[in-house]
Amino acid sequence: MKFEWRKHEKALYGAKSIPALVDIPTQHFIMIKGSGNPNDTDFSDRVAALYSLAYAIKMGYKSTATKNILSNEIHDFTVYPLEGIWKQKNADTESAVGKLIKENLEYTIMIRQPDFITAEMICAALERVKIRKPNRLYEEIIFDTIHDGQCVEILHIGSYDNEPFSFEQMDKFAEENGLQRISDSHREIYLTNRTKSDKLKTILRYKVN
Repeated sequence: MKFEWRKHEKALYGAKSIPALVDIPTQHFIMIKGSGNPNDTDFSDRVAALYSLAYAIKMGYKSTATKNILSNEIHDFTVYPLEGIWKQKNADTESAVGKLIKENLEYTIMIRQPDFITAEMICAALERVKIRKPNRLYEEIIFDTIHDGQCVEILHIGSYDNEPFSFEQMDKFAEENGLQRISDSHREIYLTNRTKSDKLKTILRYKVN
């Protein structure tokens, strides 16, 4: 059986274009931190390093599982989408309030891993990919868990630069439902890529209580 996140985890990746309250369980990620404008080369280099490792993990698992396959076992999986946790440095200063300054962004970009992927599998994949596709940034990738818990989310359709409109809808929903945002960062899940900017689909989330 092939595990496909779009099919098997619709509750986590089926956000709608109206805000909703969701409960996000503990998840496992390979992740790398960075800062600065996401249009710069450094950001794309970090994305490339993450994807190289993610596919090495997938191929390593598939190779091992296929040798010992039973009819009801997972022998392969679809690589999860890229995600990012974003915040802006000095966003509370008078000059930055209400403005997005991309050069001041701090981020953690990450790719989720299925629960059956272990740290040992990731280490083995990392050693293989270092040889086959060298990248200095592999040393900065870590394997960790995140538990967001209660969040407000929305499916944003369109350019990333137009996200403030979707955040306004989320803020209004939170206020109407007596919810308080509890973090100055937010999470983005990139469901599409290599498409026109007006057709991009991105899940936006932030934590509330």
